[in-house]
Amino acid sequence: MSPINLLALVSFAVLLTATQATKVRKCSTFNGEIAADAISISACDGPPCKLRKKSEVLVNIKFTPETDIEKIVTTVNMKLLGIPFPFIGVDGTSACDKIFESDGKTKANCPLVKGKEYLYQNTFKVLEIYPNVKGVVHWGLHDPTTDKDASCFEILVRII
Repeated sequence: MSPINLLALVSFAVLLTATQATKVRKCSTFNGEIAADAISISACDGPPCKLRKKSEVLVNIKFTPETDIEKIVTTVNMKLLGIPFPFIGVDGTSACDKIFESDGKTKANCPLVKGKEYLYQNTFKVLEIYPNVKGVVHWGLHDPTTDKDASCFEILVRII
């Protein structure tokens, strides 16, 4: 491979990696930090994310718990006119089976260890019954024992 082709390939790989992160804001109730590359939502670089009905969306969250966690629950809702509407089939479900080691391949499950980086991976369906609306989606990984989030973000989305 010529040096020019190699440089082009490396540049493309760097660009691809850089665009995989999604720009989000951390929840006001979350005291931790969210790294710039910690959140990725399929087909969404930044707000507003366009969520197409009858599609499946992949969400990846890199996070490091500040305490040991026995179990963790996914909290997902969309705020419309200040009222949170839960994402059916995702909100309130256990996140333990969606937790991987930082390599993204090795299942970690619960309990989670303080200070260790994990990757949460989940898909959800954008149901046809959802209205065509624009609103803020709140996505948290919640520790019910301490009543605190291990990670939490919000992003503006449009369901189409």
